[in-house]
Amino acid sequence: MSFADARFDVNLSILFTELPLLERPAAVAAAGFDAVELWWPWGDDPTPPQAELDALRSALESAGTRLVGLNFYAGQLPGPDRGALSVPGEESERFRANVDVAAGFAASVGCTALNALYGNRVEGVDPAAQDELALENLVLAARAADRVGATLLIEALNAPESPRYPLVSAPSAVEVVDRVNTATGLDNTRFLLDLYHLSMNGEDLAEVVDRYADRTGHVQIADNPGRGAPGTGALPLEDLLDRLRKAGYTGWTGLEYRPGPDGSAAAFGWLPRG
Repeated sequence: MSFADARFDVNLSILFTELPLLERPAAVAAAGFDAVELWWPWGDDPTPPQAELDALRSALESAGTRLVGLNFYAGQLPGPDRGALSVPGEESERFRANVDVAAGFAASVGCTALNALYGNRVEGVDPAAQDELALENLVLAARAADRVGATLLIEALNAPESPRYPLVSAPSAVEVVDRVNTATGLDNTRFLLDLYHLSMNGEDLAEVVDRYADRTGHVQIADNPGRGAPGTGALPLEDLLDRLRKAGYTGWTGLEYRPGPDGSAAAFGWLPRG
């Protein structure tokens, strides 16, 4: 497998952000891609007006781009938050209010992967209580995903950039995957394997691929150091994607890296064009 053999989608929440949201799908199409993913686009609103949802759907359809991954509401992202579902009080309620909205939007555009960021630890709150709340909310999310034929994703982030986020290794995220699948009996929860985050944690990426490829529902990449495009850092991303393919992974690979100084449209020179 080479880069030319992978199925890449573009994350519109980190690339093409120099454009308004509704202009990004067309820009991605102009760059040669037909698939995109998104963090929850309304960072301060888990239940945006239907007109805003309809406008985004129309922008995707007009550009001929397919949404292949969507985050549930996760608070201010980018920003101080790393999810809402384990945060007691208002944030947990906002996550719950978002579950059916996000799942419904995903269904309306044929998106079959929904990512639920776990949330930061909260000072003064028992971690066990946060984990119990997280499981309750993840069960709700998994059931909503199942109703629309989607997979629920659980992601590990990295400790240097997200020091209060508890899932900062592949095993810790997969443990939550297993817990949710056991609780629901649906077996529709999978690991989101982000090679950049795992590399920042110092994990053996080849070992992670070998161990968890069969439980991986989505892959994201950026080079390290720098979180730039492939080739700007030192990660053997082409080799790792080849290893994933040989281990049986055939899903999408999200391009979740920062564009260079020439902007997003110029950030794909590393990709062979056939």
